Amino acid sequence: MAADLWFESLHRTGTEVLDRGNRLAGGLRRLGLEEGAVVAVMLRNDPVFADVVFACRTAGVYYCPINWHFTPEEARFLLEDSSARVLIIEADLFPSMREVIPAGMTVLTVNGSDADATAATGTATITIAYEPWLATQSPYDGPRVAPRGHLAYTSGTTGRPKGVLRSAVPLGELEDQTARMRSVVAKAIGIVPGCRALMSAPLYHSAPGVFIQNALQMAERLVLTPRFDAEQVLALVEKHRIDVLYLVPIMYVRLLKLPPEVRARYDLSSIRFVASTGSPCAPEVKRAMLDWFGPVIHETYASSEAGMVTVATPEDAAERPGTAGRPVDAASVRIIDESGRPCAPGEVGLVYVRQPAYPDFTYLNNDAARRTIDVDGRVTLGDMGYLDADGYLFICDRASDMVISGGVNIYPAEIEHELVRYPGVADCVVFGVPDDEYGERLHGVIQPMAGTTLDPVAVIDWMRGRLSGFKVPRTIEIVAQLPRDETGKLAKRRLRDQHWAGRQRRV
Repeated sequence: MAADLWFESLHRTGTEVLDRGNRLAGGLRRLGLEEGAVVAVMLRNDPVFADVVFACRTAGVYYCPINWHFTPEEARFLLEDSSARVLIIEADLFPSMREVIPAGMTVLTVNGSDADATAATGTATITIAYEPWLATQSPYDGPRVAPRGHLAYTSGTTGRPKGVLRSAVPLGELEDQTARMRSVVAKAIGIVPGCRALMSAPLYHSAPGVFIQNALQMAERLVLTPRFDAEQVLALVEKHRIDVLYLVPIMYVRLLKLPPEVRARYDLSSIRFVASTGSPCAPEVKRAMLDWFGPVIHETYASSEAGMVTVATPEDAAERPGTAGRPVDAASVRIIDESGRPCAPGEVGLVYVRQPAYPDFTYLNNDAARRTIDVDGRVTLGDMGYLDADGYLFICDRASDMVISGGVNIYPAEIEHELVRYPGVADCVVFGVPDDEYGERLHGVIQPMAGTTLDPVAVIDWMRGRLSGFKVPRTIEIVAQLPRDETGKLAKRRLRDQHWAGRQRRV
């Protein structure tokens, strides 16, 4: 069975949701996608994501979500590296992406017209309007295969994005593995059979994808919104009697900014569980949400690679402010110092984790990178932290330079590589600085070439034409000389620490 799906004025029953997924699975099969193949998806929050989730489970196909804010060049890498054979894309996004779509790829355009798709045909790309095409497809009639899910791309600690390719579960082990996974899901994100769930975060992110994959299979009702709107979320909770929803800290901040009379307007008594992943929540923000929503806010330490590893319950947040919680079920956390020695309680080191409820993974086309982050079956994403005497995890900082702004992972190396191309830039660094709403925001520091004067506003405007908006530094500082350490390497941490001085949490 599948959840009923609600999206604005659209309502599809669970039977309709399953039928559409089976038809898409059959259609992908007839387009030549065998078990283990990849379909790329470049959509805003749209009910078609439900079609994709069930099609991938049925046909054994991975789906690769692509951030629809990406520039064509950013999307090109994912399309090529994933070896996707089919692209499902919003019709209005297709024209700007046309030139980077690999030759021979079949493109299914969503929310467009037959005429739009026909006009786009005539290149090596085959373009088809999604809804008319889906209506003509018969359900999947191929062999039973191991279900697949999303192929998430992440830069991990360094470098270009890497596709996290999770191994298929053998059919003979599927029942036991599903039971283990559902136990973790219930404790970490609150989804249980018969619940009513709401999702308003972008579905191209990993955690929202995991949320809806499980909600579609187990919930009675899944409410999906096109985007996050603070008051709309409250209204939908009341209207649909939502008991589990996914929020990230920036959403908490925006909810808390609503006037008291607006906050008091809606009945939120149905809420049983609020799941939060993607970025740590400031203790004072979580405390304010607990005071308003009650003891329902849960925070999970998770990653595309490791899955959901820990959960901090509302009680944990009250007793141990700032904790990421304890390992879920059979998960394990180990803190290791630079020499490879296990750290004592309270001692900060690299965080290594394992969640056996998830199948193992590799990085697509880059298994060597997968091996570099593994120690005795546990993996690290470069996070620094410690365990207290009772086994509660605390994340202190990142060994890598990754910035999390509003729940979005941003990798400064890519931005620095672009910024250094600006005329007159001798060297530069980009890092995250505190932001009350987003948690972190991007800040750039530039050392100009001798005799050159640079205008920070002009530099920012130039960057906007080359990178997605969320990757462009909000502020840029010009300095005569960037600091370096004794090896000559740029001392980014020295610059960053000036902005984080006195902050309780530096993530």
